[in-house]
Amino acid sequence: MTASQAGPATDATGATGPTGATGIAPVPRSRPVRAARRGPRAGLALAGAVVAVAVLAAVAPELLAPRPPDTIDPVNALAGPGGGHWLGTDQLGRDVLSRIVHGARTSLLIGFGATAFAVVVGSLLGVFAAAAGRAVDQILMRATDILLAFPGLMLSLVVVAVLGPGTANATLAIGASLLPGFLRLARGQALAIRDSDYVRAAVVIGRGRGSVFVRHLLPNAVPPLLVLATVNIGSAVIAGSTLSFLGLGPQPPSPEWGAMLAEGRDHLDTAWAAAVFPGLAITVTVVAVTVVGRDLQRRIDGRDGHGR
Repeated sequence: MTASQAGPATDATGATGPTGATGIAPVPRSRPVRAARRGPRAGLALAGAVVAVAVLAAVAPELLAPRPPDTIDPVNALAGPGGGHWLGTDQLGRDVLSRIVHGARTSLLIGFGATAFAVVVGSLLGVFAAAAGRAVDQILMRATDILLAFPGLMLSLVVVAVLGPGTANATLAIGASLLPGFLRLARGQALAIRDSDYVRAAVVIGRGRGSVFVRHLLPNAVPPLLVLATVNIGSAVIAGSTLSFLGLGPQPPSPEWGAMLAEGRDHLDTAWAAAVFPGLAITVTVVAVTVVGRDLQRRIDGRDGHGR
C-alpha cells in the first residue's frame, strides 16, 4: 500500500488531520504551554494569599487569634494540638496559635522596618556620595567596604550588643546590616543618572547642586532600591527571628516567632507543637514574601513569570 492509499494520518491524541511533507502530523502545543504557565501563577497566588494573611494578622490579630496571647493556663501546659487549642500550648499553657498570630506583628515590623531604614538611609547616602564629589565619595565607599567585610548577622549582633536588646534596637541592627548593599546600589544608579543628558542640561541652565540632587538624582535612583527591598524583606524577617531566638530581640512576654521557637526547643520530646509551628510560620512567611518580591522584580525588569 502506498502513502496515498494509507488514508488520513492521526496525531498523538488519536485525531485525524492533514499531514505535512514528511507524513507526520503536527503536534498541538497550546496545552503544554498553558499547563506550564498555570503552575507558576498558582504558586504566586498562594504566596500572595500567605502574605495577605500575615499582614492581616499583623494589622488586626484579634480577627484571627482564638484567645489572648498572654493568657496563662498551667493546667493545660504543653498540651498537643486539639482540645480547644488548635496548635497546642506552650510551657505556660498559652495558646500557640494565638501567640503566632499576635507575633506576626512584631516579626513583620522588624523585617519591614529594617528594610525601610536601609532603603531610606542607603538611598540618601548613596546619592549624596555620587553628587558630593570625589573626596566624600571615597570616604563613604571605604566605610561601606568595611561594613561589607562583616557578615550581616555578626554586624547585627555588634549593634545589638552596643544598644541592648529590644524590638527597636533589633530593627536598627538589621537595618544597619542591610545598609551597605542599598548604599552601593543607590550610588551606582546616581552615577549613571549624573552623566545623563537631562542632568547635564539642568546644570547648564543654572540648576544648583541641591536642586539636581532633589529633582533628578534621588527620584530616579530610588525605584531600583524598592525592587531590591521586596527581595530583602524575607532576609530581614529571618534575621529578626534569629536575634529573638538568641534573646536579643523583643523581650518576654511579647510574642515573637523566633522567641517562641527558642522557648519551645526545650520541650520537643513532650510538646513538639510549641516549637514546630512557630518555625513553620517563619519559613512559610519568608518563602511567600520572597516569591512575591522576585515576581515583582521580574515585572519591573520587563520580563514575565517565565524568564522571557
